[in-house]
Amino acid sequence: MKRLALCLALVAAPVVARETIGIYKGWGAFRDPDRCYAIAKPVLANGRVGGFASVGTWPAKHLRESFHAHLSSPRDRAAAVTLAIGERRFPLVGTTQDVWAPDAATDHALVMAIRSGRSMSVSAVDPRHRPFADTYTLAGAAAAIDAATLACVG
Repeated sequence: MKRLALCLALVAAPVVARETIGIYKGWGAFRDPDRCYAIAKPVLANGRVGGFASVGTWPAKHLRESFHAHLSSPRDRAAAVTLAIGERRFPLVGTTQDVWAPDAATDHALVMAIRSGRSMSVSAVDPRHRPFADTYTLAGAAAAIDAATLACVG
């Protein structure tokens, strides 16, 4: 129940017609008028709050299963951001707090790794040059991604 409240708090925003598709362990699946998405909060962010990772489908933009993370802390824009799943490493690009895959091939590969992984971490360096990481469990991620994807195609 606590995880459900955390997932619902993640998507709290101005009043929007949002539908809960389902909660799958630490991941939630939601639909709103423009998109469907699976989303989770980090299980470890060293006390920082506000981070999340999501995999979304935007039918009008022709995007399917696209990764996005909002870091729990601003990062130094000159420093690299890396998503690690097991032994695999993926470079991410973006703003000081919002990051995504640099291209469609990387997006596809990292979402496939999310589907089969146990945990992932997004690591970066903050403006004071201190490293940090947001760590996520991937239990339930594949089911939430599938539910969100199917909700936008069906």
